[in-house]
Amino acid sequence: MQRPGMWFVLPAAALLVIFFAYPLAVSLMQSFFRTEGGVSTFVGLDQYARMLRDPLVAKSLGNALLILVVQVPLMIALAVGLAYLLNQSWLRFRSGFRLITFLPAITTLVAYSVVFRVIMTTDGGLLNQALGLFGAGPIDWLNNDFWARVAVIASITWRWTGYNMVIILAGLQAIPPELYEAARIDGAGRWQTFWHVVVPQLRPVLIFTSVTSTIGALQLFDENFILTGGGPNSATLTPVLYLYKIGFQQFDFGYASAIAWMLVVLTAIIALVQFRIMREKP
Repeated sequence: MQRPGMWFVLPAAALLVIFFAYPLAVSLMQSFFRTEGGVSTFVGLDQYARMLRDPLVAKSLGNALLILVVQVPLMIALAVGLAYLLNQSWLRFRSGFRLITFLPAITTLVAYSVVFRVIMTTDGGLLNQALGLFGAGPIDWLNNDFWARVAVIASITWRWTGYNMVIILAGLQAIPPELYEAARIDGAGRWQTFWHVVVPQLRPVLIFTSVTSTIGALQLFDENFILTGGGPNSATLTPVLYLYKIGFQQFDFGYASAIAWMLVVLTAIIALVQFRIMREKP
């Protein structure tokens, strides 16, 4: 690289080292130490072995995987359906509908989580008031194990469906019109055209949205922290929320770092497996 080019790259490289590479290295090193009374002691892999004995680690991973298995396919299916609908030429006010669908993605995580908490309040919440109009009793959305998970999944789906829809919509618009015409000439119906033309052409986009949504599900923090605080009975506790509590409430940064690195490795493995499976030709 020419020397002038190096000077242009240097500020970005310095920021990357200071705010990414250095904290990453320190957290990895910290995961091998235990701090007691202000004194750090090297404990090797003890922090990682501790995770195997910690029931809350298993509980948080189970919750994250449950959200991943239920929420990600649901959200991607909704995003594909909405994108396909909003891509139809016969639909009026398409731009307005696209804007409305995408708006949740630009709201701040804290703001929309607080709004969902107000909506799902047991006594006087908007959702329970609406259910009351149909004669249904109030549901304890945030204090029941099952319904608390439903509330978290619903909030994530509401926010990120529009974001993924826009990406999938861009993929739909990149499909050559000749493919639709060829399918029509061959006598393919709407469902056959969608399944045999649209879906294969969208494969790269679906891989991208699925992998990024998987990473987001495993890193879930804001929604369950504000809505339920990880409760009730740790039903919505996720690994990131748990390491936050360990690190910033109990100040056990060594153990929190070990949990973080476990999550990094697990996320990479799941994303790689998902990428391999979806990349394979049917």
